[in-house]
Amino acid sequence: MNNFSRLDLNLLLTLDVLLAERNVTRAAERLNLSQPSVSVQLAKLREAFADPLLVPAQRGMRPTARADELREPLREALESLGRAVAPTKPFDPAEATTTWRVAAADYAESAILLPALAGLRKAAPNTRLAVVEAVPSRMARQLEHGEIDLFFHTSVGAPQGLHRRVLFNERYVLAGRAEHPRLKRRPTLAQFCAMEHVVVSLAGGGFAGPTDDALAQMGLTRRVALSVPHFLFMMSVLAQTDMVAMLPERLARGASGLRVVEAPLEVPGYEMAMLWHERRHRDAAHRWVREWIAASCDGAR
Repeated sequence: MNNFSRLDLNLLLTLDVLLAERNVTRAAERLNLSQPSVSVQLAKLREAFADPLLVPAQRGMRPTARADELREPLREALESLGRAVAPTKPFDPAEATTTWRVAAADYAESAILLPALAGLRKAAPNTRLAVVEAVPSRMARQLEHGEIDLFFHTSVGAPQGLHRRVLFNERYVLAGRAEHPRLKRRPTLAQFCAMEHVVVSLAGGGFAGPTDDALAQMGLTRRVALSVPHFLFMMSVLAQTDMVAMLPERLARGASGLRVVEAPLEVPGYEMAMLWHERRHRDAAHRWVREWIAASCDGAR
């Protein structure tokens, strides 16, 4: 057979039943078709394969050598196709062996993934979670190509065309070491601007952020003495120096060795969102882990 397009699925299903029954009448009954209809389909199959496939015998019909070659590969192919189009089974976290790949900066690791982790391991003990570096410029491509399943990012700056679920609204607080002499109470605006500040610059090397934008609207500046790429290093700097920082509240909450106070100015916060591609949107395992993470964020409020 050189022209696969001459066959459709119904013909292959008929051939499979004919090879099993070796009788047109019984095959028609199994297929819920009339005997003439099955005979017409057999004629099309013979033409397509350039082989009689089934020839008359003393009892019913006997397969040709070509039909014998087709029987097992055809049966396996139809069974595989049946599994592929079968309804998706409900996701059972207790039995699942799924591996999820998520992209998160260290802030999202602490504020989103850490609160979800213990319960996730208990509910789905045989699954695995791979946390990879969050690179916003690669986000859309990685999600589209299935390299990652979820990306945690602020709503601002998230590419269009992705599914998005806002997990929480974050606000900033002022933090420094537990015994910081200027954080025994809420500092004045002048005191705030005079302190040495450390900022996280995800892009690397930046010395300004939302706090500086808020100060600029009042004609003020602060002393930003240190720029670092990760919150983990920032927390160590705060605990061991007299520098201070405007931290996301969820990150500062419960941090050992730090004192947290309200800042003397309002700095706009941000929405933290979970992003994913349409290719994973209806996947049962993916839906389950999205709901689990979202519920964990709600419980951490």
